[in-house]
Amino acid sequence: MKCLVIVAHGSRRQASNEEVKMLAAKVEKNLPEGFSGVEIAFLELASPSIEEAIDGCYKAGASELLVLPYFLSAGTHVAKDVPHEVAKAMDKWPDKSIDIVPHIGSLDSMTKLILSVCD
Repeated sequence: MKCLVIVAHGSRRQASNEEVKMLAAKVEKNLPEGFSGVEIAFLELASPSIEEAIDGCYKAGASELLVLPYFLSAGTHVAKDVPHEVAKAMDKWPDKSIDIVPHIGSLDSMTKLILSVCD
């Protein structure tokens, strides 16, 4: 089974971290067949960490992970930090598959989403 890991920055403001958790719950309700669930991870300032989320997915029986950077632009966190943290986790799970998918801001559907608020 696949698991989706949504990676956000993390915030000192707990309400912001809760927003990410609520988003993950909504996404999980609409996952396509073949996915076992959605986990969240935070790069800093909140938990679980990327490594903790990945460990949790694999310990729960996932065989493949998709890591979605929940960032609007490809700054240092997207370009370096998330891949670095995923690589560290991969060292623990060499027989598993982890794919980092494009960050939210780069998706073609983002244009449509932004334009939807103009209606």
